[in-house]
Amino acid sequence: MSGIVWLASYPKSGNTWFRAFISNLLTNGDEPVDVNNLSAHGFAAARELFDDLTGIEASNLTPEEIDNLRPAVFDHLGSQSEETLFIKVHDAYTCLPDGRPLFSAAKAKAVYIVRNPLDVAVSFAHHSVRDPDTIISWMENKNFSFAGEPDRLDSQLRQKLLDWSGHVESWVDCPSIEVHVVRYEDMQTNPVGTFSQAARFAGLAGAEESVRRAVQFSDFRILQKQEEEKGFQEKPPGMASFFRQGKAGGWRDQLTAPQAERIKQVHGRVMRRFGYLD
Repeated sequence: MSGIVWLASYPKSGNTWFRAFISNLLTNGDEPVDVNNLSAHGFAAARELFDDLTGIEASNLTPEEIDNLRPAVFDHLGSQSEETLFIKVHDAYTCLPDGRPLFSAAKAKAVYIVRNPLDVAVSFAHHSVRDPDTIISWMENKNFSFAGEPDRLDSQLRQKLLDWSGHVESWVDCPSIEVHVVRYEDMQTNPVGTFSQAARFAGLAGAEESVRRAVQFSDFRILQKQEEEKGFQEKPPGMASFFRQGKAGGWRDQLTAPQAERIKQVHGRVMRRFGYLD
């Protein structure tokens, strides 16, 4: 198919890992793809993408004016491409005041990656160089946004994340586009099966050997080694390492009992839906 496959997730839920798999599957080479040259097709909130396709500098617009133009940007991308575009997304799936969805429904589908919010909180804290309590507050803030500070020019456009539960449900229950849900934990325990299903959904019916090689080349340990040797251009300033542990259940050694309970109380319904309270 042509069009767009949105690779959507709340931050620190496995999006980069999944993009590494897609990149290795598309390349189908004899060695792992360079982590700083992933062949997935960009980031939906990249300021440079918006500027190039609209001919307008986003810095001259308000966040609301930018949002009003973003659906046209995505429509253009999806309609003009002769190949499938795999585009990273951290925004929640929201609609503009006039009812238009922020993300085009034309020739588009989505892979949504969900991760236990207890582990998300820990990973997000390391990523943002914040304490877990701050992150937990962000994750329960229904108005939380990324890159929305009015006093600084970020390389990313503002992204409305909502709270963690709202973000998950905005995508997985989206009535406008077809969505395939991938659990981060299944990417670990059954990588070949999990990645194979996602690849088929995305229209990449690769041979089993190619899928296995792509899974092997996107192994978390390989990504860690590449970062150690070459650095990783997506790593935020002040962060020790981007590919830190990549394991499920690490929250047990990082969160206090009250912190974990707070997350369960706020997000318990959605956690239970995806097997995180079994």
